[in-house]
Amino acid sequence: MEIRICENPEKLGKSAAKETAEILRKCIAEKGCARIALSTGASQFDTIKALVNEDVDWSKVEMFHLDEYVDLPITHKASFRKYLKERFVDFVPNLKAAHFVDGTVDGIKKLTEEITKAPIDVGLIGIGENTHIAFNDPPADFDTKESYIVVNLDEACRRQQMGEGWFESFDDVPKQAVSMTVHQIMSCERIISCVPYAVKASAIEKTIHTKDTTPNVPATKLKEHKNFILYVDMDSAKEILK
Repeated sequence: MEIRICENPEKLGKSAAKETAEILRKCIAEKGCARIALSTGASQFDTIKALVNEDVDWSKVEMFHLDEYVDLPITHKASFRKYLKERFVDFVPNLKAAHFVDGTVDGIKKLTEEITKAPIDVGLIGIGENTHIAFNDPPADFDTKESYIVVNLDEACRRQQMGEGWFESFDDVPKQAVSMTVHQIMSCERIISCVPYAVKASAIEKTIHTKDTTPNVPATKLKEHKNFILYVDMDSAKEILK
């Protein structure tokens, strides 16, 4: 594991995007294509904004999506399909393919077929306020070998979604989502986690200082990955800099 501390979210996003683009270019040069998994949420704004401006032959890149609320229409402002379409896909119109999680059980089979065709070269995997990765809230399922599953969202996760402004009230936040599993996340060849903001400081502290890998702190699993880079800013790093 490598930890990279940046001055602010904008510099974090630019640095992480540059590194991600370098990985994609290298994969394209070596094998003619690349595959990326993208997180969503407020913490990813700066990284995705910078990434679409990087010099990458997007016509050779396939994008996979981590998660979506069960049965939430793409027209809802909280839809992660809408998020990625408006912030990423629309800016790289020549993208080879975009594989979205549609929030239905029926969609899992097709998505699994696509994602298991070849390894994901780089996963941009956020860490939630409750230390979840994708929507694998604590206690996360570390045992399943499925690629996507339906998960129940805990209170802390749902409050984060409301706090970020995606929903008007706590009761409006869905209770379930279709999520990429921990197993599938760990199958990425490289993992880059971009985790800015003071609200993530506790999650970063728990991820770093929890000695053992535990489903109760799902992000601790990332520390077992052979190529994991954690990007934080001064605010999200404040608890580990004490």
